[in-house]
Order: sequence, then C-alpha cells, then structure tokens
Amino acid sequence: MARWRKSSYSEGSANGACVELGDLERGRVGVRDSKAPEAGHLAFSTVELAGLLARIQRGSVEAPSR
Repeated sequence: MARWRKSSYSEGSANGACVELGDLERGRVGVRDSKAPEAGHLAFSTVELAGLLARIQRGSVEAPSR
C-alpha cells in the first residue's frame, strides 16, 4: 500500500488544488488529487514523471477546459 504525501508546491494553493505523490510497487510513482483520493491515481516511472514535470514547467501541457 502506498504512503501518500502532498506536493510541496501545493502549499498555499488558493483554490485548494493539491496533488499527492505516493511510492508504488516496482519503483513507480503515483499521482492523485488530494480532494478525491477515492477516484484513483496515475502511475508513472520516475523517468516518465520527470518528463511530464519538465513539460509542465516549459508550458507544453495545457490544462483541460472545464
């Protein structure tokens, strides 16, 4: 079972938007919404997660419209 922790970047979020990270089996990292943990999680290798974070920092990933 994963032990989940909030991202340090989530602190002080005005709208309560927080993500949690968890160490999963076989070296995978789980990412989930802290407000809806029952909704499940996404699983990434550390290389995949690093690539996703780099794309987000560069502005290459757009948030879905609501």
